[in-house]
Amino acid sequence: MLSRSAERLYWLARYLERTENIARLVSVHMNLLMDLPKGVEMGWRQLILINAAEQEFHEKNNVANERNITRFLLADESYPGSLFSSLSAARENIRTSRELLPDEAWEQVNEMYLFAKNNLETIANRRQRVIFLNEILKGCQRFNGLLSGYMSHNHPYRFIRLGRNIERADMTSRILDLASLLLSESRSDEVRQYETILWMNILKALNALLMYRQQMRSRVKGDDVLNFLLLDTSLPRSVGCCITEMLDCIGKLPNSNELHQELMELETYVQAIDTQHTTQEQLRGILDNLQNKLGVLHGQIAENWFLRDMAEE
Repeated sequence: MLSRSAERLYWLARYLERTENIARLVSVHMNLLMDLPKGVEMGWRQLILINAAEQEFHEKNNVANERNITRFLLADESYPGSLFSSLSAARENIRTSRELLPDEAWEQVNEMYLFAKNNLETIANRRQRVIFLNEILKGCQRFNGLLSGYMSHNHPYRFIRLGRNIERADMTSRILDLASLLLSESRSDEVRQYETILWMNILKALNALLMYRQQMRSRVKGDDVLNFLLLDTSLPRSVGCCITEMLDCIGKLPNSNELHQELMELETYVQAIDTQHTTQEQLRGILDNLQNKLGVLHGQIAENWFLRDMAEE
């Protein structure tokens, strides 16, 4: 297949995964804040930190409150990481790749885009925001199910899986950055008191709470959550499972020997993480290094299969 087509499918998957991740983060965070008392340092600013968007946000906003942050993350067309920007980019990529995908895939993404465009003004209201986010989440899940059931699992589908899983692994690592607050020795008494709720929130953000309970069969504990979300190879949103999925995709694509070796080394790095003997500072360093490694991997994918002048940063 053409490298331009492969790149569009790869970025289509990344943008839609990013759309779903932002919707899920905001939705779960809204529920979390209802369960926590005032004074617990888990305000809306945490969502800006997860997305590494502090500079972009403060260039446009003076106050980091709920209204400004939700508008920035969901509706800001000038911020490339916002939900609407990601969905718009996904729509453009699928519009130029329609010959490779089932017609229903284009219809699903286009309907999601039109729904978002027509309802962006409603997100200022919490109740309407919940409805908006639920519709986006359902749309993303329908799209993934539609491709899984309708599309041949060939090279085009492998580039979609590759993009989805590298974006998913990156977001999981960013969400786990919140664990640095939970593990900090200087965390407040309020955080210590509600620590279990905060860990449950991290699991809910990745739709992993039920699977955690089924596997661990014990109360929610920080070290167990970290291990589960980093190392488990059967949970779709764990870093370990995302790497396994990417290994499977790359192993069936042409000219992939060097990338396969890089991914094997990344898998070894992740599986060697020992969360039980990791300090808060060490954990942050590990997660930062993991995000850098995923960034390098993206660059190698672009250099290996995509046209250099079209590869996105």
